[in-house]
Amino acid sequence: MNHRKHQYRGSLHALFAGMVLAAQTIAVPAFAEPPAKQLFGAKALPADLPTQSVGFYSKGCIAGARAIPVDGPDWQVMRLSRNRRWGHPDLLATIEALSVKAKQDGWNGLLVGDISQPRGGPMLTGHASHQVGLDADIWFTPMPDKRMSYKEREETSAVSVLKANSFHVDDARWKPQYTSLLRNAASFPQVERILVHPGIKQKLCDSVKGDRSWLAKIRPYYGHHYHFHMRIKCPQGSGNCKPQAPVGKGDGCDKSLAWWFSDGLVPKKPAKPDKKPAKPKPPRYLTLSGMPAQCATILNADDVPQKKAEFRTRETAFSAPEIEIPKVDPMAILASKPIEASKNKAAPAEAAPLAKVPVPTPRPVQ
Repeated sequence: MNHRKHQYRGSLHALFAGMVLAAQTIAVPAFAEPPAKQLFGAKALPADLPTQSVGFYSKGCIAGARAIPVDGPDWQVMRLSRNRRWGHPDLLATIEALSVKAKQDGWNGLLVGDISQPRGGPMLTGHASHQVGLDADIWFTPMPDKRMSYKEREETSAVSVLKANSFHVDDARWKPQYTSLLRNAASFPQVERILVHPGIKQKLCDSVKGDRSWLAKIRPYYGHHYHFHMRIKCPQGSGNCKPQAPVGKGDGCDKSLAWWFSDGLVPKKPAKPDKKPAKPKPPRYLTLSGMPAQCATILNADDVPQKKAEFRTRETAFSAPEIEIPKVDPMAILASKPIEASKNKAAPAEAAPLAKVPVPTPRPVQ
């Protein structure tokens, strides 16, 4: 019986893997260039080149990336199967510094989500940005008191801070530590902006007293009620990194925020079908030739030696039970469990056209 059960599970896994791969594989004409996400998503280690971020947050790559350690004194990295704990050392140092500040203000420690792939670039699943090693997702769930196993990091879900089926924060869940965490993240000069759900931005606008200048960096966007997205500026030594437009002046608690509740988050009525449906257009996807020229060199460079791959400092040296991380497997990445515990139907990942998002846009529109 057990043998049959294992055979059945194995068949299901093979079938599921095939279905996921088929869904991810874009039909292209013979000899056409493959999607860049397949090329960058297959790399297990960074390029052994001097560190620099190349291109824009949503169209670029990174040379000489380093991995944040799986465990630190005040952080744990989640969803290790995705192999997305790589970034520019400046970003990793910022995450580690934030973990210290947050701990001092009563946050038990950071759960670190996706940063970038070893060589950046577009990902096999999710994320338009996170391509140049300068973006990091931090969960709104504090670190538990124990060190989680590999399996727990794959299966533990983040919890939304919104009310069920609502655009607004659940006051029973929201605590002052959430505000302190975001304030601390925004306090670093190198942090360029922080993306949160519009309901979270509204909560901050309604509750923050005293100095509100840091609210300018807190930008509303779809999703982002299970985690916040921290982005740093183009670092020194990355001359080919393309900066994003500044966030602008003021605290952002104005009509640009009101737009999200009157328009941006409101489901749109489906358009009436044309009598003569338009011919479907072939899918568009980013290819290596459509990326900065340096990305081809980075993609094809030798791997950095494993012993040099992690970003470690004396200040954050930490001893934890070693976690055995399986070999990077694109199928495991495709099948990785989303971080959210459940979907909030009132908080869509995307509703209004991106072109209508108030300027300055919180995220690259491409």
